[in-house]
Amino acid sequence: MKATLIAVGDVAPDRDVPATIFDRVRDRLKAADIGYCQLEVNLTTRGQRVPQARHTMRGRPDIADALVGAGLGVVSFAGNHTMDWGPEGMFDTLANLERAGALHMGAGATVSAAREPVVVERNGVMVGFLSVNSILPQNYWADVDKPGCAPMRGHTVYEQIEHDQPGTPCRVHTFPHRADLAALVASIEALRPRVDVLILSHHAGIHFVPAVVPDYQRDVARAAIDAGADMVLGCHAHILKGLEFHRGKPIVHSLANFAIELKMTPEHAASPGFREIQKLNPDWIPNFDSHFNFPPDSKMSIAVEADLTRDGIAGFRLLPVYIEDDAEPRFVTRDQPMFRRILDYLREITAEAGFATRYEADGDAIRATAA
Repeated sequence: MKATLIAVGDVAPDRDVPATIFDRVRDRLKAADIGYCQLEVNLTTRGQRVPQARHTMRGRPDIADALVGAGLGVVSFAGNHTMDWGPEGMFDTLANLERAGALHMGAGATVSAAREPVVVERNGVMVGFLSVNSILPQNYWADVDKPGCAPMRGHTVYEQIEHDQPGTPCRVHTFPHRADLAALVASIEALRPRVDVLILSHHAGIHFVPAVVPDYQRDVARAAIDAGADMVLGCHAHILKGLEFHRGKPIVHSLANFAIELKMTPEHAASPGFREIQKLNPDWIPNFDSHFNFPPDSKMSIAVEADLTRDGIAGFRLLPVYIEDDAEPRFVTRDQPMFRRILDYLREITAEAGFATRYEADGDAIRATAA
């Protein structure tokens, strides 16, 4: 028995008919038995924007219908936008997903609810999903008596290298929050006996910066696999990162963008907040006619396609994706120049991150294997 999974990255359409953003990829997505994505926007007409929210928008409630209509029925909502519009916005989002028939994880009325898994059965294979978030504006995480997302907080330590030279560069060390990591391990261990395949979604990483994968993200992924996860899917960075394998299990540190729109005005581009983020990627030049205002490298993406069986993951491959200024993703075939560019880019950023992973073209897919 076998079930196919397709997993894509960040999704946040911003158009009058959200479903049209999937027009070029819908058939391939719907061919899978299970489709997963990371939702990056609240689906609400209510709520008050909280002061700590950075770039945000209200998403149309029918985005939920567009996701399900495109085959993306398993949705993570553990992210740095979960509470942008307060509890009303979060609860509306979850309600709209449920109304459309999507299964969601990673956010809830309490921390216990936010940590609840999604379990689906397809073709006799039981598949479990968990979702946690490390990109956490203050008070976005759920608690025993507070709504929010499932936290996997990280600590940052700045180590001065030359103590007698004030102002010189420092080393940056990051570590997982001990209690959050212990809770994640406990969630995985509790879910493991119930499912044949266990997948963790981890909202984490350094956005817009090529290649760099912080230590806490590596530590969480490896601890998850040690506890029983079969695959880790990273989201949030809006740019591809390298893949690694731990105990033979794949860790996709960033699925990058998929169906996300970011329009920009001259006023926004001139704001101090955007100028500060822009420093992370010097190639980032706003285009006021584009629906996709991200750094150039962010136009390259992947989808993960995997064969799931009662014995675990039997097949694992990457589908190259390219995103034009219209923000609509397209699967790239081997005869297109962009296929080679994405393949070479994956090799480059993986080597820079120090991961021993091989990538080879296999038809219109890319095979990733442990070196």
